[in-house]
Amino acid sequence: MRAIQITEFGGPEVLTVAELPEPAAGPGHLLIDVSRAGVNYADTHQAENSYLSESTLPMVPGGEVVGTTPDGRRVVALVGTGGYAEKAVAPEALAWDVPDAIDDVTALGMIVQGASAWVLLRRSVHLEPGESVVVHAAAGGVGTIAVQLAKAWGAGRVIATASSERKRQLALDLGADVAIDPGVPDLTRALIDANEGRRVDAVLEMTGGTVTDQSLRALAPFGRLAFYGMASRTEPSPVRPATLMSHSTTISGMWLAHVFQLPGNVMRRALDELFALAADGVIRVVAGGEYGLKEVRQAHEDLRARRTTGKLVLDPSR
Repeated sequence: MRAIQITEFGGPEVLTVAELPEPAAGPGHLLIDVSRAGVNYADTHQAENSYLSESTLPMVPGGEVVGTTPDGRRVVALVGTGGYAEKAVAPEALAWDVPDAIDDVTALGMIVQGASAWVLLRRSVHLEPGESVVVHAAAGGVGTIAVQLAKAWGAGRVIATASSERKRQLALDLGADVAIDPGVPDLTRALIDANEGRRVDAVLEMTGGTVTDQSLRALAPFGRLAFYGMASRTEPSPVRPATLMSHSTTISGMWLAHVFQLPGNVMRRALDELFALAADGVIRVVAGGEYGLKEVRQAHEDLRARRTTGKLVLDPSR
């Protein structure tokens, strides 16, 4: 089968098309004929071995796929690695049937980005109706879903940030009340001004560096900041617990992998609600671009340069 293989760590240049043996599905696993594979920002970290979980070589990257099983089931699945290929193997527990009303891009957009937005809003910041929420990188995969979910769940004011006028307009089209440039000299003041002079209740943050620092300073008493990525690859400033106490603020971290340690099948609940909202037209996955296997380097370059919006996918058939 055709696949993307990494034999040394690095940037997009290490992604190479290769002919590899088809994987075999052992007990408790499913073989999936991949129709589309998702491309996530985490994949760029995986390629350079800078992700939360360590990578090993040689490796076929890609953590999510949608396709069909030998018995004809259409599923979307988390595979860990191996997604950038014509066939992939997934644990049965990490594969979910896709309703007929849900297309491939929507299915892939929900399994990581959609579920992340759901968990961030429901469990990390516990968004309450009427509260204000800042969604950084609002034109990205998680951000586009988070903006829509926050509005659907009754947020009082959704403040989006994005790096270009085109991306800010997309956030507004998806329901954000206001969209601002996170690169302004005083982001703290800009966020407060965007919330009509009030400090904000919740922030979803995946940029790192000064964006995190300034967002934390914009929080209202009992405000919450959920940190789920570091796209700038720059650490925020250290935070002293006494500082949190003196302002009654909370910082949480979220890595979607930990959802599977929770009772109550949280992932199934999230996907059921997300698929239903999508089928009813309440939320949508923004298609960010489709690439063939030979174009995978371009996909990673576009992600790292922040040229993309919404959900990126690979078509392994070309």
